Amino acid sequence: MRKKNNSSIGLLFVFVLIIAAALYVYFSKTFERNAPVITLENSNGYWNLKKPLDINIKDASGVKSYKIIMHTQSGDKTLQYEELLTAQQNIMLHIAPPRGSYTMKDKEITLVVQAQDISKWNMFKGNVAQKTFQLNIDRKRPRVTIVTNSYKISRGGSALVIFRVDDENLDDIYIESNHKKHFKAEPFYKEGYYIALLAWPVTDGGFKATIVAKDLAGNVRKTYVPLYLKNKKYRVSKIKLSDKFLKGKIYDLAEDFEETQGVTDKLEQFKIINEDVRAKNEKLIHKLTSAVPQDMISDFKIKRMYPLKNGAVVAHFGDHRKYYYNGKFISEAYHLGLDLASHAMAPIKTQNGGKVVFSDFNGLYGNMPVLSHGLGLYTIYGHCSSVDVTEGEDVPPGSKIANTGKSGYAMGDHLHFGVLVQGIEVRPQEWMDKQWIKLNISDIIKNAKKIIDQQ
Repeated sequence: MRKKNNSSIGLLFVFVLIIAAALYVYFSKTFERNAPVITLENSNGYWNLKKPLDINIKDASGVKSYKIIMHTQSGDKTLQYEELLTAQQNIMLHIAPPRGSYTMKDKEITLVVQAQDISKWNMFKGNVAQKTFQLNIDRKRPRVTIVTNSYKISRGGSALVIFRVDDENLDDIYIESNHKKHFKAEPFYKEGYYIALLAWPVTDGGFKATIVAKDLAGNVRKTYVPLYLKNKKYRVSKIKLSDKFLKGKIYDLAEDFEETQGVTDKLEQFKIINEDVRAKNEKLIHKLTSAVPQDMISDFKIKRMYPLKNGAVVAHFGDHRKYYYNGKFISEAYHLGLDLASHAMAPIKTQNGGKVVFSDFNGLYGNMPVLSHGLGLYTIYGHCSSVDVTEGEDVPPGSKIANTGKSGYAMGDHLHFGVLVQGIEVRPQEWMDKQWIKLNISDIIKNAKKIIDQQ
């Protein structure tokens, strides 16, 4: 009986050992059962055989070895192979194009990535992963041809460019300025042609525009837009702050803005309003006016702008205002619109139809409708006493949209009229000039159509 019990205990002990061993194998990292994870990081299915491919291999137990093979019409070629002395859980590989790749005729290749980890799973052989990637080969840069463009651009002004881009794998096009601003282009007239308005910010000392075309393989073409630069000078105003102004208008404004709550110093209030609140308000304006439609257009007709009948100019665009108190510099700002005044609560009309993208209160600008006229061209109307349009509304040409007033940061009844190109304030005077519009917009489009039709 005792012998039988000893035998049973022995069998139970062996069984427990087997269960313990099985649990150890199941839960131990040494016997990890997941194959390495292979990812091709910087490819969308295209390779220009110029830039390296980034391949990432991850494994919890550690990668023991990897191999990368390229299949082509002429056979297989090992691009990289390595047996690691120390296993690594995360490997980033930069696979350079093979030597002599410029002679390849293949339009497609297959990349095979193999990896093995150090796990003791699979009879101590470890886990093996293999992943295949099909890549289209494209070594040609996009071709960019400028059809026509405005002859010149002034500091604070606008210009137009029309161009063609040829590439069967085109991914992105934009016009980049020397200050890294990206202007979007809109499809124009026929397939492969594009049109874009450009703007030279009044605060920038120079301007250069370059068309950038990129394809899916990462090939890039850059083409300079030949514009004559006119470095127009703007007024610098030295403004003395009075106690009456600080205790009056600024005190009243400080009551309304969260940025000035708890601030009692009158000069600090002014500085916050002139800089922080203004920056916040302008950020909203830039966001509202940066969108560009992507529908193909065949024309862009714009009429001379003059929103206020018999309006007199009371403040100019581009005025660099520097504020002083008792001879000490306090703050500065640029006036980025044209102030027009007529009689109190005068009607504001738009000569060009457009879509209302904003119709609300915007801090220093007060009640401020914003209209989109297409091609990234926008107009804003600040300090209104009342507004007749709502956001999302399509406004026909000649419509009354608001009345002048002194809402926001305004000392008297007037209209702050602003024109923006893709989020950049430009000189309203250009868009109020019939001859300027003809030479820089209408004639450019007309001539471009003739050239395109002949091709």
